[in-house]
Amino acid sequence: MKLNDAIAFVGHQVHVCRFREAGTLLRWLGGDLRGKRVLDVAGGDGYWAGQARKRGAHAVSIDLARSKMLFGKTLRHAPGLVECDALALPFEDGSFDAVMSVCAIEHFDDGARSLDEMARVLAPGGQLVMSADVLSRSAQWPQLRAAHCTKYRVQHTYTHESLGKLLAERGIDLVDYSYQFRSAPAERFYLSLSAYGGKMGVNAAAPLAPLVALSDRVSPNARGSIVLINGRKRP
Repeated sequence: MKLNDAIAFVGHQVHVCRFREAGTLLRWLGGDLRGKRVLDVAGGDGYWAGQARKRGAHAVSIDLARSKMLFGKTLRHAPGLVECDALALPFEDGSFDAVMSVCAIEHFDDGARSLDEMARVLAPGGQLVMSADVLSRSAQWPQLRAAHCTKYRVQHTYTHESLGKLLAERGIDLVDYSYQFRSAPAERFYLSLSAYGGKMGVNAAAPLAPLVALSDRVSPNARGSIVLINGRKRP
């Protein structure tokens, strides 16, 4: 493993939530992606699109962060990397069999417009998997919410109902959904860590990920800090 691959692995997978979050989205896409065209919207350095490529996909990642993409080009399983705006994708209608997006839509000024574009480039019968900030109970801790939203430039939050409605309006049916950090203590932990822990904090907290997963399994799948969505575009 090259140094940059090791750095990317630690940054993306040694993480209190990202490994389970993105791992679930990839699991929904399927283990064998040979021949499938997969787009990752706002994929940064393209690491997770690279994991789709590793499974056989023709993978492309788009982002506006050129420095991240330059780093991503050095990775072993680098996908195609395209510098562009998620609100104006430079691809033809129906160009991809699957679209994924890991906790990106909450940062967009116009989340609905980004879904317009994702739906447009997704082929009929194609799959859309994505995650988004929910912060269900964050009103209980306004200082933590404010710190989190300011630090990560969170413009909007979503639930499976609100995302499901937006997707349905664009011809995509909700197939499955899952919340993470479902309990109140888990959600407060997430907000505290994201607000004050920094990038090193979420990496250092990675050993606690199994405890969070266990807490989620015994808590109702109704609310939490992050929601994961699995949708299918109507034929």
